[in-house]
Amino acid sequence: MKIRYIVILIVLSAMSCGPKKGIVTKRKNDSRNKTVVVKEREKDSEKPIVKVNEAPSTVEVYIALYAEIAKDKMRTHKIPASITLAQGVLESGVGRGRLAIEANNHFGIKCHGWKGAKIYHDDDRSQECFRKYQRAEMSYEDHSEFLTGRSRYASLFKLKPDDYKGWAKGLRAAGYATDRQYPQKLISLIERYQLYKYDDEVLEGTVSKTARKSTTIIEGHKKSVTKKHTVTKGDTLYSLSRLYKTTVDAIKAENNLRSNNLTIGQQLIIPN
Repeated sequence: MKIRYIVILIVLSAMSCGPKKGIVTKRKNDSRNKTVVVKEREKDSEKPIVKVNEAPSTVEVYIALYAEIAKDKMRTHKIPASITLAQGVLESGVGRGRLAIEANNHFGIKCHGWKGAKIYHDDDRSQECFRKYQRAEMSYEDHSEFLTGRSRYASLFKLKPDDYKGWAKGLRAAGYATDRQYPQKLISLIERYQLYKYDDEVLEGTVSKTARKSTTIIEGHKKSVTKKHTVTKGDTLYSLSRLYKTTVDAIKAENNLRSNNLTIGQQLIIPN
């Protein structure tokens, strides 16, 4: 009798402990798994979002294309590269405006006695006359000539070479644009895309960039070389200045040129 009672107790004890232990273990495991998942998600949510291989904006692409030209204009014409680039971005619609696409006119310069190719475009009035260029770099050169060749902009060249704020306000005051917000728009572009750094690059490299190599025509005991170039299709004063490491103004002065227009077969003397 006692033996049977003991066996029954053992069986009941085993039945009551076994399943409970299994359930507890499963719940603990489930609890642990859930906790780990929550923590991992919380941890992931705290990680900063990193953009990998993000494509540059249209403005950044434009700046990359024309920064060197703007810097060159600063060296030769004393116009801040930051101002030239900001005007190019704004006036050309980041190179996507009709004048930029169809006429390579990146600065909205109207004809004003222009004898070259023309395009008509609605602006302040319907179908106004604008200058048309073969290449965008010619528009950049003409923009510099436009500002340096008119007395109303003369006061701007008395400013410090990196005073982009003074230039932005001065351009509006001199009548370059009718938009009252024009200075603020230029300044905003310059500061947002740090265009002032191109002014610094030019100013820091002034001495080395303006150095010229001597050449070979005999003049007393000194020797120098005078180079000649025959204009071919596609040549511009800007492209020649880059090719021979001189300036547009120097080529024009050496050849007594009053405009930037060249003709095929024209002989040019390239200054030292």
